[in-house]
Amino acid sequence: MPEHTAASRLRLSGLCFLLQILNILLFAVFARYSPESCPPQLDCSQRNQDSAFQQPRFWDVHTQVLLSFGLLVAFLGRYGPGSTAISILIIAFAIQWAVLVQGFFNFFLDGKIYVGAQSIVSADFCTAAVLISTGAVLGRVNPVQMLLLALLEVTVCTLNEYILLRLMGVSDSGRSLTVHTFGAYFGLMVSRVLYQPHKDKRKREERQDTGHKADVFAVVGTIYLWIFWPSFTSATPVHDNAENWAVINTYFSLVASTVATFILSPVLYEESTPRMVQIQDATLAGTAVMGMAGEMLVTPFGALIAGFLAGLISPLGFRFFRPVLRSRLKTQDTCGVHNTHGLPGILGALLGTLLTLLATADTFGDRLELVFPLLAQGSRTVTDQAFIQLSALPLTLLLAALGGCLTG
Repeated sequence: MPEHTAASRLRLSGLCFLLQILNILLFAVFARYSPESCPPQLDCSQRNQDSAFQQPRFWDVHTQVLLSFGLLVAFLGRYGPGSTAISILIIAFAIQWAVLVQGFFNFFLDGKIYVGAQSIVSADFCTAAVLISTGAVLGRVNPVQMLLLALLEVTVCTLNEYILLRLMGVSDSGRSLTVHTFGAYFGLMVSRVLYQPHKDKRKREERQDTGHKADVFAVVGTIYLWIFWPSFTSATPVHDNAENWAVINTYFSLVASTVATFILSPVLYEESTPRMVQIQDATLAGTAVMGMAGEMLVTPFGALIAGFLAGLISPLGFRFFRPVLRSRLKTQDTCGVHNTHGLPGILGALLGTLLTLLATADTFGDRLELVFPLLAQGSRTVTDQAFIQLSALPLTLLLAALGGCLTG
């Protein structure tokens, strides 16, 4: 046993060394500072990328990825401290790798990758998808396998983003599809390939952990989500007036999803009030559903309705759908990412598709050019854009399933 433990430590140390040296070499050859004026050939959405470093939402997104996602898995008593440490390792590696891989797709010019605030924010989004996936396989893969998962998932996630956002012109600023849905189903497919029946009972026990320490972690994680996720949802719009709707809609969705949990949880479980872990799950569901639709014409009452539905989906999924995944589909989902990211992400994509049909110059005004530039230019009709928004969902599920199967 000591020899086995020593070998595991050496494998992790050796892989970290090799991957870091690889990143350093690739950065030395390709990465350069982004110029003050973004080259026109890159088709950048804003002329001064580095000014985004001065905007609070850049720091909010980075804090959200670093702290919130680590705390979201810390409530698991058996894997809490270790999983948080591994989450930080995954973040440290995935951000570097995502800057490189996404750079080749989006920020590549004259043989160089131009690194600025926008490229780092994009890397943060991709890293968030990886962290969501690790929640589905937590406890069944070692740190070495986690790094390999990050290596492969960043590549497939970037391909999915490039196809949807650049080639198809899909509007998904808050990443209902490219982060929440993709990350959830990528992780679920990896979990399905790695299915281990003898660990099934223990996984149920871990999810049911109810200690004071677990509740404290869930409290802190939930607070971070409430503070920083509206900035996470609104990080990509490049003009302040485009940002406001996403922030407002996300906040309304948050409050409604939380209330929905207090309505449903006492009915489904023998508890007078929901546990903090359940409120944390509802918070995640309420934010995921606003990923695509957040910057569209949801209206305040529409955001409340969407958040309320997402808040109902999460406890219902844990109560009824999760046992089906485990028993029928042979999929172990340690942190329940299917109910907190996958299903709300799909709901958000469907909501965004419906709202696309309202995208006219009369309803959106100047925002139409920011949200749907091809519509504003007359290159597409509203029906065409709605069809493209809808077709992005099965394409994302397909790439997530294939990538997850290969990785598993």
